[in-house]
Amino acid sequence: MNSANMQSSSFLSHFWQYLLAFILIASVTAVFFTLRNILDTTLIALLYLVPLGIITALWGLGPGITSALITFLTLNYFFIEPHYTFVVHRPADIVILAVFLMVAVVISQLMGRAQAGLAAATAREREATRLYELSTALTGLNHDQAIAQILAKQIHAVAESECVELTGTGAHSFAYRLPETSKPTRPPELIVPIQAARGVLGEIRLWRAAPAISSSERQLFQTFASQGALALERAWLAQAESRARVLEESDQLKSALLSSVSHELRTPLSTIKAAASSLREKEVSWDSPARDDLIAAIDDEADHLNMLVGNLLDMSRIESGALKPKREWNILSEIVGGVLARMKNLSTTHQLEFDVPESLPLVPVDYVQMEQVFTNLISNSLKYAPTDTVVCIRARVEAESVHVQVSNQGPQVPSEHLERIFDKFYRVTAADRVTGTGLGLSICKGIIEAHGGRIWAENVPDGLAFNFTVPLTWDGASPPQFSIEPE
Repeated sequence: MNSANMQSSSFLSHFWQYLLAFILIASVTAVFFTLRNILDTTLIALLYLVPLGIITALWGLGPGITSALITFLTLNYFFIEPHYTFVVHRPADIVILAVFLMVAVVISQLMGRAQAGLAAATAREREATRLYELSTALTGLNHDQAIAQILAKQIHAVAESECVELTGTGAHSFAYRLPETSKPTRPPELIVPIQAARGVLGEIRLWRAAPAISSSERQLFQTFASQGALALERAWLAQAESRARVLEESDQLKSALLSSVSHELRTPLSTIKAAASSLREKEVSWDSPARDDLIAAIDDEADHLNMLVGNLLDMSRIESGALKPKREWNILSEIVGGVLARMKNLSTTHQLEFDVPESLPLVPVDYVQMEQVFTNLISNSLKYAPTDTVVCIRARVEAESVHVQVSNQGPQVPSEHLERIFDKFYRVTAADRVTGTGLGLSICKGIIEAHGGRIWAENVPDGLAFNFTVPLTWDGASPPQFSIEPE
């Protein structure tokens, strides 16, 4: 709607207000005229005040004052003798007319002020409601574009504008326009800066040709801009805090990793160095039994180093999302048997029980990764369980998955720590006397979840048990049939 049409509409609206006020006064005058011989002139003057108040309340001060003047004339013309003339003979009638005119004008002004006060209160309530809606909508937003979108929608709805555009300046630049079509070619009717303590964060451009933007609307839009500035600063502070927290956690992880790995690597390296030096300096004769012990120590510690480096590489792949199992149909008992055979030197102080039936279905797993899961779980159990206790590996079919349990007779874990036991570098018991990088259980969790399974720890009556499940289906296919050849 252009400016001429808006002005025409406003003129027609005011014209109808004055016309309706005139019609109401004329109707009331007609009623009073029929009762002129019954009603006293003073009573008629008082009754005229009722429609004057109604007119002012409905259509404002202008029609009210105009109606008061018309009523003054009609009272004089129709009801003050001599009738049908504006001449007044009696002094009492002059007083009645004067008092009536004064009272009518005062009542019109009072009603007009009351109406204006009510309109102002309604406008303030509406502004407060809009500000509350805006602040509620902006709460919790941590992205510049989302804040700009909410702010633009609120301003566009309140102003009923042709177009609203928000732009950001500096390092945090953003832009949003509503509607998203091309903006008007003329300059905007209002530009409001988005001002904060650190400076200007951006600006709001508003296009609305008519009606003209009032001072109260300018103040309201400035308040909207202030709310937007607070939301933007809050979002930027939250982003900065999040980045700082991530950096702090990263530094803590790096420190913990360096501390743990440097200590853990130094122990096998020292053993290898000592054994190699003894062999090189010929302190041990070639036919001495100690020579085999030194070679075995070098071999075991080299395997230990290889496992440590492998854990670090695996954790790096898990965190980067690059751990992709090479799944094939495998026999679970063969995987566990191979792990136990390699760990026989480490398990001399414990009893290992193996209850993985060969009749279990084939499982779709990565052979090497599943070996590592069993190695880490059994190694963890051997570290924490007292000597001469039992470490048991069991496997059963449950529903559409294989349930594996590795239990030990070590100390139980408080229930509040069971969920965190698979976190990196997290230890609950014997952390001061048990070596390790604290990555083994985290790697187990990453591998099992990469296979679509679940892993958890639980306290059992005689100690602690690690449980995990692996689905038996793979790409919708069930395990193929196989048979064990008798030896």
